Amino acid sequence: MPVNYIALSIPIFFLLIGIELGYTVYKKLGYYRLNDSLSNLSQGIGSQLVGIFLKTATFFSYLYIYNNWRIYEFPNTIWTWLLLFIGVDFFYYWFHRMSHEVNALWAAHIVHHQSEEYNLTVALRQSWFQGGFSWVFYLPLAFAGFEPVMFLTVSAFNTIYQFWIHTRAIGNMGPLEWIINTPSHHRVHHGSNPRYIDKNHAGTLIIWDRLFGTFQKEEEEVVYGITTPLASWNPVWANFHYWSDLTQTALKSRSFTDKLNIFLKPPGWFPDSLGGTQEPHEVDKTLYAKYSPEYSASLIPYILVQFFIFLALSNYLIGAYQNLSPAVLSACTVLVIATLTTCGAMLEHKSWIIQFEYWRLVAWLLTPVLFYGHTYFLFILLISSFIALVSLIWFYRLQK
Repeated sequence: MPVNYIALSIPIFFLLIGIELGYTVYKKLGYYRLNDSLSNLSQGIGSQLVGIFLKTATFFSYLYIYNNWRIYEFPNTIWTWLLLFIGVDFFYYWFHRMSHEVNALWAAHIVHHQSEEYNLTVALRQSWFQGGFSWVFYLPLAFAGFEPVMFLTVSAFNTIYQFWIHTRAIGNMGPLEWIINTPSHHRVHHGSNPRYIDKNHAGTLIIWDRLFGTFQKEEEEVVYGITTPLASWNPVWANFHYWSDLTQTALKSRSFTDKLNIFLKPPGWFPDSLGGTQEPHEVDKTLYAKYSPEYSASLIPYILVQFFIFLALSNYLIGAYQNLSPAVLSACTVLVIATLTTCGAMLEHKSWIIQFEYWRLVAWLLTPVLFYGHTYFLFILLISSFIALVSLIWFYRLQK
């Protein structure tokens, strides 16, 4: 399998997040909130883990077309790399644009837009299932004859490039604004202001938006997020809530055509029987308040410890998944997602969280049994079980 450049970039991502966080705290800019940032990072962790199960099928689909149906074989030259870069960026634009203009695709992509903040953690807030369809848009490159590993490399760096543009710390970049995608352009893309919706879909080059009529300059202050706020820190619900909305609307629709159109039409489309298309409204900034329920300060150390333990586990899984059995990989992935859910629910004071957390901790205590037969089984068993037991006692004492 090709090198996972995105996974290798994770330490750099966190270093840059730390620098931006320090800068915003020093300048008292208020760009970060703990609850929002943990939610963003949770989506990124889940996306990488679920992506492990999707990437193999994605790679071999491209590989199969390249091996059997390519019409040409491009040589490995600097000009091929340059042409491939332009091709990847072009098809990324159309994938991204369609993800905003087709409800079924928006149901996955919406996750990236849910944050009401705009900082580098938002760049890591990615859909868990978007990778299940995004690869289809790039298949013309396989038919054309661009080598699969070359394609995956260029595609990875196209994604990595977009990390740094998720910041408010960088203003207008002068003449570069005409050519490349910049923080200013991408801030517009994340706005829920009506004039900003469905604008600036570029990956690396903003020229596609200028050519195809979707460019919008940053003018009024951006209100970040989606038109109907998610109002939840639950990472699982974040990935399924819009699907739930679409399904409920389809069930209410009268005709089969209307039911189908619910998934194929743009966001905001409704059949006439349900009131017709609903246009986004201007944000009333006098009434607007970001979602931020109160939470107990005593829970913060516990939440952070749990989060970073399982962040470390997820990084291990991303790097070593090829050496793990499907049972171990699946069990650990479920446990990581359960932990991310716990962290979000505690920040919302959900009524079910106490019972859920006890079940999670017991499952964690038993999970090392799955490592039986692995080289470091005893070490993993002892360390993991000890941490799980300490967490169980810690959580029990927090309830008193």
